[in-house]
Amino acid sequence: MSPAVEARALALPGRLEPSDFTIDTPSLVCLIGPNGSGKTSLLHALAGIGRPTGSVRIASQDPWSLGPDARMRLLSYLPASREIAWPLPARDVIALGLPTGAAADDAIAALETEAFADRRVDRLSTGERSRVLIARALAAAPRLLLLDEPAANLDPQWQLRLMILLRTLVDTRHTSVIAAMHDLDLARRFADRLLMMDDGRIAADGPPAALLEGPELRDVFGIARGDSGWELA
Repeated sequence: MSPAVEARALALPGRLEPSDFTIDTPSLVCLIGPNGSGKTSLLHALAGIGRPTGSVRIASQDPWSLGPDARMRLLSYLPASREIAWPLPARDVIALGLPTGAAADDAIAALETEAFADRRVDRLSTGERSRVLIARALAAAPRLLLLDEPAANLDPQWQLRLMILLRTLVDTRHTSVIAAMHDLDLARRFADRLLMMDDGRIAADGPPAALLEGPELRDVFGIARGDSGWELA
């Protein structure tokens, strides 16, 4: 059986050092690391943004060589920015660019955007826009979701609901998810695996408990787990 995701010598000049990793079975992988450590650059490289070098395979397919419809069914990328100036209804934004014959109804329901689906997206709150853009990323039911800070701008309830949804997609639909996150507690609770980024490279790779209790966290973040939670190391 081919790996769910395989990256070899993946790099972006000046931003991401050559990186190799494999996701053998569909998993929820969280990218963690300080600001500027390379999380977004790794997501960009996987998505083929910024002229990366190396190779990426998703279920043995090269996403960079595919046409729009096939590529969209293989991977979807959610950028960190939630700013949208388009004067379009939210449901049209969710459906924008979907492969031929695909419908956005399931994604609209999954993020519970029905109540504001007909409102202009540039008139929604930041949290509502976030849910719209997450729904757009999910709409094509891709094999791989690349999510940059998906929980940003969401209230605590929706942060938790989103992580439960991603966990469900992995466990029941065999979707692979790679998500850049700053919330280490959410990453620890829901992820199968962490990739710890530092200075444009993968500094550590392993199970959440091992990485968040090991010396790598102190070295990369300058924090450690104390009796009252995270503390400066």
